[in-house]
Amino acid sequence: MRNNLTLLTNFEKKLLFDLNTLYSYKIYSATANLPVHWDDLAVSTIFLSKKYLEILEKASPENMMCHFIGLFENETLVGIALSQFLDLNQLKSFGDRDKCMKTIVRNFVFRKFGSHVLVIGNNMLTGQNSFAFSEFIDIKKALQTLNSAIIALKKMLYSKGKKIHITTYKDFYKEDITNFAIPEFKNTYQFSTQPNMVFYIDEKWKSEQDYIDSLSKKYRDQYKRARKKADSVKKRKMHLEDIIALEDSIYDLYLHVAQNAPFNTFFLPKNHFRIFKEIFKDKFLFYGYFLDDKLIGFNTLIKNGSVMDTYFLGYDESIQREKMLYLNMLYDMIAYSINKGFTEIVLARTALEIKSSVGAKPVKMYGYIAHSNRILNSYMPKIFKYLEPETNWHERNPFK
Repeated sequence: MRNNLTLLTNFEKKLLFDLNTLYSYKIYSATANLPVHWDDLAVSTIFLSKKYLEILEKASPENMMCHFIGLFENETLVGIALSQFLDLNQLKSFGDRDKCMKTIVRNFVFRKFGSHVLVIGNNMLTGQNSFAFSEFIDIKKALQTLNSAIIALKKMLYSKGKKIHITTYKDFYKEDITNFAIPEFKNTYQFSTQPNMVFYIDEKWKSEQDYIDSLSKKYRDQYKRARKKADSVKKRKMHLEDIIALEDSIYDLYLHVAQNAPFNTFFLPKNHFRIFKEIFKDKFLFYGYFLDDKLIGFNTLIKNGSVMDTYFLGYDESIQREKMLYLNMLYDMIAYSINKGFTEIVLARTALEIKSSVGAKPVKMYGYIAHSNRILNSYMPKIFKYLEPETNWHERNPFK
């Protein structure tokens, strides 16, 4: 009688082999040690590329420590991932805007029970920038291996006196979450945060005027009013030497906006934008807004393939209101992206209503979170509502 294995077709043998494939992992703390072919997998997003990870290495927030994870099939790199350890005890404040009881409770919970957070993904961006896998990989088995790497990383951090309280994977689209239906994630809470606001560029638009013509009268009037208000404000593309020369003013404007946000888990270092420009060059755009030759605001953009990602900004609040500066920044981002042939603009998850008023659409994002304490973890569905600031807003449709 022939062995059962000999009765299998070649396809069935390959399938059996794939089911038993085990991936291995390596954890890196320096970009200089990353595998040669790392960037071959960082094609879905520039935010997993060596150059971007080098920015994190040189200019990440003071309370953040990054690690880079490679997944291997034998000796072949088949997956890459980013993790960020956040020590919230190093922050004086999580944000000064809201003073309600819910904020007080949230801050207490973080200080007492969740000050050490391990993020698998990028806490500085919105979108799936957690990992990228080879097209031939078994995604569920890859996630199991990634989970093993995270357990090893926690032990490594614990040996350095950093016990992880909260572990979270972020941000995933609806079609991604079925991959997490594996035993390793059965005790993690699936959550949905504020949506990612994405502006989709109509392929028929070839100029800013095409966008303006598509607006309804109400929102066309809003556009005209905003542009008129900012008539005396001069926009200027800033180069590396300009960023360095105005670094103190830039940081003051950034810090004003960051400190007045409803919630923050980090603050950028002063040299962040300079380092970003040095490494990313023309892929990183920095625009300053000037009134009487004084810098009153700035915004930043990152070219990510056919997608334009908005990044951090800053402004003088009193002038921002008078000149409708933030709204004008949004119109400028839209105009540039249309003119340069981008397909969409990722506007992230702040200021939802005003972004909606220029045409951005909300895209629901999902994540997973778990606490190291089993009792606290069992209450995560109730605890989470205190961790994530709630925003009430109305979606707008500015188009005809």
